[in-house]
Amino acid sequence: MAKRAAASRRDFLKTSSLAATVFGLPTIIPASALGRDGRVAPSERIQMGFIGTGGKGRHNMEQFLGFTDCQVLAVCDVDSKHQDAASSMVNERYGNQDCKAIHDYRELAAHPGLDAICVSTPDHWHAVATVAALQGGKDVYCEKPLSNSVYEGRAICRAAALNNRIVQTGSHERSGDTRRMACELVRNGRIGKLHTIRINLPTTDQHHLQVKQWLEPAPEMPIPESLDWDMWLGHTPVVPYTEKRCHFWWRFILAYGGGEMTDRGAHVIDLAQLGADKDNTGPVEYIARGSRNASGLFDAFMDYVFVNIYADGLKMIGSTAGPRGVKFEGDEGWIFIHVHDPLVEASDPRILESQLQEGEVSLGRSPGHHRNFIDCVRSRQEPMASAEVGHRTATICHLNNIAMKLGRSLQWDPVNEVVIGDEEANKLLKPDMRSPWNLT
Repeated sequence: MAKRAAASRRDFLKTSSLAATVFGLPTIIPASALGRDGRVAPSERIQMGFIGTGGKGRHNMEQFLGFTDCQVLAVCDVDSKHQDAASSMVNERYGNQDCKAIHDYRELAAHPGLDAICVSTPDHWHAVATVAALQGGKDVYCEKPLSNSVYEGRAICRAAALNNRIVQTGSHERSGDTRRMACELVRNGRIGKLHTIRINLPTTDQHHLQVKQWLEPAPEMPIPESLDWDMWLGHTPVVPYTEKRCHFWWRFILAYGGGEMTDRGAHVIDLAQLGADKDNTGPVEYIARGSRNASGLFDAFMDYVFVNIYADGLKMIGSTAGPRGVKFEGDEGWIFIHVHDPLVEASDPRILESQLQEGEVSLGRSPGHHRNFIDCVRSRQEPMASAEVGHRTATICHLNNIAMKLGRSLQWDPVNEVVIGDEEANKLLKPDMRSPWNLT
């Protein structure tokens, strides 16, 4: 669809020029339309739409607006304040009023003039919006975690494959040069045989402390005029509106997000998967214990320890210890990657000075996570964090949450994606979606 849309735009320009010549009409084509002013001609730009234009959505938009071969044409949000802010942001950048504001994501997903869509909604909307966009022939940049359940993540992978579309999960940490270098060193044996990965996911930020201290029932509040509350809830149960259930704070309510386990966990555990060469699989055993608020609105786990064991015996041990990041431990040393900080440390500084030799594993370098997506839309190559990569990382996060919720260990089959011998756990792999929402 992306190629067909681009071709139709090129055909339109050619036809318009021919018509002007035949009928004697004056033809004035600005240099920018021909790409002569250093800008990419419109027919060669990737035309994008945005579903979800809150803080993260506008941050992603800012990245894409910086590319001369990418153009934002439409925005969509259930909160008109967010939608209007995004539309104004685009129009100010381009110096016109052409950005279209679309309330219903389904209209944007089916828009024939778009090549790609960025999904930056709350987590419970990721799968439904992404699958709709993929079925509409669009390539998708979807924020991390890729999904809010194992079932939803696999649905995205299936839709991407069936429609031959590109998906980039917003796990931008794996596009960092120092992260890719560190994972190369691990995979090439610079710390010896890898036996343990330690995941640090502290919950000591100010907003974490606020969640831990919030023990009162959430008061029902009037729904803001700008917000379509029923659409915001989507496939989740109908509940009264309250401010802390919505923007930003939703991530600590399991119906909409997975707490810190999926929030930063989708970054830290993602790097663990890359360094361990496990992007297409996951652990087979999940042992996790955690605590959460006994009352109040937030039910995500805020303190936890977990041990995940891969089929080859590799252990991934996680907790709320700091600093935030991932530590690879081998029988000859260790490497620690800080997350949201480019710093990488090692047991011996000489490990980090090691150069790759011919024939060793090379992970390549990224031009930037958003740029990598645009490049892959053009080349049709797999991006740094494909749907499968994002799904496998999110699955680990979800299964740790399920193990904590049930209070028992889980035996996982990463091929068939089922919990072995535990029907109660298997029921938690898929949300009950209220009508009319579904994934097919």
